[in-house]
Amino acid sequence: MNSSNDNAAIANQLPEPTASEMQQLALRIEQLIALARKLDEENRVLKSEAAQLSAERSQLFERNQQARSRIESMIARLKALETSA
Repeated sequence: MNSSNDNAAIANQLPEPTASEMQQLALRIEQLIALARKLDEENRVLKSEAAQLSAERSQLFERNQQARSRIESMIARLKALETSA
C-alpha cells in the first residue's frame, strides 16, 4: 500500500469537524492572515528605517573623516608655526 492510500484511509477514519470547530478554524486562519499582514508591514518599516540609518551612518562617517582631516591639517600648521618661531 502506498502513502497516498494510507493517508486516504486515515482521513476516512477521522470524524467530520463540527460547525463550531470549522468556525474556530476559520477565525484562527483570519487571525493568522492579519498577523502575517502586520508582520509584513513591520518588516517593511524596519527595512526602511535600517536603510535610513545606514545612509545616516555613512554621512556621519564622511563628516568625521573630513573633521579629522581638518584637525590634522591644523595640527600640522601649528607645529610648523611652532618650529618657525
